[in-house]
Amino acid sequence: MDAHLRDLRYFVAVAEELSFTRAAERLFVSQPALSKQIRQLEDGLRVRLFDRDRRTVSLTAPGRALLPAARELLCCWDEAQRSVGDAAAGEAAVLTVGLSTSVGRGLLAAVRARFEERRPTWRLSMRQVNWDDGTAGLAAGEVDLAFVWLPMPRQDAFNVHVVAREARWVAFRDDHRLAGRDTVDFAELLDEPFLALPETAGPLRDHWLALDARGDRPVTIGATVRNADEAFTAIEEGSGIVLLAAGNAAIYRRPGVRALPVTGLSPSELAIVWRPGDHRPALRDFIDALRGT
Repeated sequence: MDAHLRDLRYFVAVAEELSFTRAAERLFVSQPALSKQIRQLEDGLRVRLFDRDRRTVSLTAPGRALLPAARELLCCWDEAQRSVGDAAAGEAAVLTVGLSTSVGRGLLAAVRARFEERRPTWRLSMRQVNWDDGTAGLAAGEVDLAFVWLPMPRQDAFNVHVVAREARWVAFRDDHRLAGRDTVDFAELLDEPFLALPETAGPLRDHWLALDARGDRPVTIGATVRNADEAFTAIEEGSGIVLLAAGNAAIYRRPGVRALPVTGLSPSELAIVWRPGDHRPALRDFIDALRGT
């Protein structure tokens, strides 16, 4: 049997986490999909790789034998991808930046100008990535660096530089009971239905639901949304309210939707993130250009 690298990546994640739930969150896939791939790998190898019951997961002897080889294969492939990516980027002179929402705040215009001064032959390519991936394409290797909101999944695995700290606001339909207010305390929103990011967004989903400020009060999910367009469509349909950063409240202002500052919440943080092993001069120039804005 020829195993796919994806299967080996799934196997290594489960072996390291010893939890299908945590491994699925780490891989940004659903738990049923992960379980199905592991079963297919076991069927193809004709061995059982994990002993599992309702509470515990452990490696079998064949699983322990496969783990170092799988890690080595994945490491070699990741190195090959980086080498190919570096060669392609050097030839095309393109730096790809991931985004999950519009950045605004004058950041992109300023960083473009500064980056062009340093790299006049290079081009910045912006790639919009849905909220399913809290790393905005960085973990999957789709982008060179990314603007993300914190906290992000697997945050400790990346270099992080915070570029903006802003209060959290709330957006709702303009016929909402709070539409005439100038501000609202979060305690007044506890019983409202909230729009939620997909579960694969991990801690970022929790942040925009303000789970840390709810005490023992459970959250009611009105709808799950994958991007800003879906969020504002859901607001207009009356599915729920949504927390957002103050800067994004200005960016996404539109008829029929009101946004107000929320008291009683910690601020949101916008950051630029990149892989620790990526030392390309062009990437460093982008980060330095952003720090100078």
